[in-house]
Amino acid sequence: MDKDLGSYRKSYEKSALTEGAISDNPMELFQKWFYEVEKSNTVDETNTMTISTIGLDGYPKNRVVLLKKYTYEGFIFYTNYESEKGKAIDVNSNVCLSFFWHSMERQVIIKGTAEKISKNLSDGYFESRPDGSKLGAIVSDQSEVIASRKVLEEKLKTLEDKFRGKEIPRPEYWGGYLVRPVSIEFWQGRPNRLHDRIRYSLQKDYDWKIERLAP
Repeated sequence: MDKDLGSYRKSYEKSALTEGAISDNPMELFQKWFYEVEKSNTVDETNTMTISTIGLDGYPKNRVVLLKKYTYEGFIFYTNYESEKGKAIDVNSNVCLSFFWHSMERQVIIKGTAEKISKNLSDGYFESRPDGSKLGAIVSDQSEVIASRKVLEEKLKTLEDKFRGKEIPRPEYWGGYLVRPVSIEFWQGRPNRLHDRIRYSLQKDYDWKIERLAP
């Protein structure tokens, strides 16, 4: 197999990112960009993000998850705490989140530390999910090897019968993480590969240092 992709070309010309158009806090700029992407109706799931962890085998691993909330504190997503990513975070809580909004020629790259959110917050979000999603969280021993898909389907059928007409409780091994950012980089595509890159770095006094990076 040999396919040369050297001829793939695209000129990024949709927008610019200047120091005069940003705020002192990166979460405010993130909110602005998020709303602009959402309003454009060009992205199916604006809250799709990639999370990178350092696995127990020493290798970094990326996977796509869904952002479910963001505040001045950081970014919240939900998962199985006993999954591969959950086990990795238990050992090394340093993670990287990234958003790539192709239609807007934008990226956001976030370095931070992940911590479990309170049980009552995880309970509240779990209760808001459709019953099928609740049961799916219970059915799946995420990241574990299984014999076949039939194993999942049979387990789901058993749980559907068990909880028909009843409240479905959140399993202890499933819940949310808050990623507290220490660095947030905003990338805006520009012509001739001279892209705009603005990085916010959290300082000891909790102010943000703003720097422009070479593309």
